[in-house]
Amino acid sequence: MPAGRAMRSARPWLVDLGFALLIVGPAFAPIPVAEMRPANTLALVLVLLPAAVLPLRRVRPRVALAACAALYLGALSLGTLSPGATLALIVSMYAVAQRTTRRVSVPAGLVAVAIVAGVSIAITLVTGTDTRFLQVALALALAGAVGDASRSRRAYVEAVEERARRAEETREAEARRRVTEERLRIARDLHDAVAHRISVISLNAGVASSSLETRPEKAREALATIRTTSRDVLGEIGAMLSVLRAPDEAAALEQPGLARVPEVVESVRVAGWDVVVRDEIGTDAEASGIPIGIGIVAYRVVQEGLTNAVKHGAARRAHVLMRRDGGALEIVVTNPLDRVSDPEDAPPTSGFGLLGLRERVDAVRGELAAGVAPGGFRLAARLPLPAPVRSETAP
Repeated sequence: MPAGRAMRSARPWLVDLGFALLIVGPAFAPIPVAEMRPANTLALVLVLLPAAVLPLRRVRPRVALAACAALYLGALSLGTLSPGATLALIVSMYAVAQRTTRRVSVPAGLVAVAIVAGVSIAITLVTGTDTRFLQVALALALAGAVGDASRSRRAYVEAVEERARRAEETREAEARRRVTEERLRIARDLHDAVAHRISVISLNAGVASSSLETRPEKAREALATIRTTSRDVLGEIGAMLSVLRAPDEAAALEQPGLARVPEVVESVRVAGWDVVVRDEIGTDAEASGIPIGIGIVAYRVVQEGLTNAVKHGAARRAHVLMRRDGGALEIVVTNPLDRVSDPEDAPPTSGFGLLGLRERVDAVRGELAAGVAPGGFRLAARLPLPAPVRSETAP
């Protein structure tokens, strides 16, 4: 622990006790220099009183400085140059500079130095006693400078800590705001998916109703479509409902899906990047049997991966892979990186964009992995696909 911090953490009465011993001790010590020993009882009282006055520096530093200066000069006028009184004067000067503003401490320090030096010179001229006014004046000035530096450093540390605290609060508030916005986006996605499926169900219900007697085969096909669609929409609602806390929305905006992947890829290519896309599923989500909600999340994964590549990548190259892997849709975006010697220099794996993306992936019960890989930075999402439902069209 640094000495300054240890001094601040120590109990105040221990510090005052130490100063009292340093002030009282020289008054009774057998000092060989006659001028440093109290000449009489009154001088002894003046030498000892600073030990009682010095604790006042914490609440009234200027009063403590004035009292210590008066006691020092009083003892000096009686022919006693006490080391203890000098120490009390220096400590009180430090307290003024360390505990008050510069506007207060600088004038107080200048006045104290001028009075102590002037009175000491006068005593020297009148009595011929060696008051060592130059050493005491320089010690006072040095104590004031050290106290001012300590106050400035303390103010700087407090300002840095306050800025760090506010930055942390701002970062957490921003993260919460981003997550809330992303949840609202998820809610709009769900609205689009449900509205689309309900429209399909309503349309097929009308077809089945009108064809029930004249074209029963067509009615059966429509009913099978209704069953499949209703199961799909119930699955999406069950997957997303746990993370949705959506307010009422007047209207939902169109959300991008797999069909918009070429657009985001082209936007990166226009910026001068070489983006290789390996698409094994096609951008038509409906034709590929991929639910609309899954397609929207897949698009967001590609978008976030390419955004991270542009921010942190090297060689202006990126690779996008979209394929089926068993019963899941796998989206992988990779890009080369500069050599990372310090782990702290690696691209972030928990930024605001990734935080919102994890919300989306979790909403469809998928898995998301982001981090440095042998080929560079890798963002991979595995999105489970619903099991196909066989149409029951038998008569």
